[in-house]
Amino acid sequence: MTLLWAVRLLFAQATALAALTAYLIYLDLTAAPDALGVAISLTVFAALGAGAVYLVARALARRAGRARGPAVVIQLFILATGGFLLNVGPVWLGVLLMAVSALVGLLCVLPPTNKALGLD
Repeated sequence: MTLLWAVRLLFAQATALAALTAYLIYLDLTAAPDALGVAISLTVFAALGAGAVYLVARALARRAGRARGPAVVIQLFILATGGFLLNVGPVWLGVLLMAVSALVGLLCVLPPTNKALGLD
């Protein structure tokens, strides 16, 4: 059950990053020409992040034990992003990101997850 919820939350994170990418594409289309390079770079980075989180979630769904490490690293990055948002706002989003990333990270390392992945 812990692995199932970790996978569900990872897929939710991938979906959120895909939605962010779509929003950034919209902003790219309306951006000033002098800021277009940075805007496109940020959009590509968000798209790559969505793809990476999706691939890790899919690997964990297939019970690939090697995907647990990348899943935990992704959660550490999200935790750091949430901490950044606590300082610059919106605070509610920072708290949400930190809570979800801590939960997913915990779910990934719990003993039932280890057993489901064959890592015990």
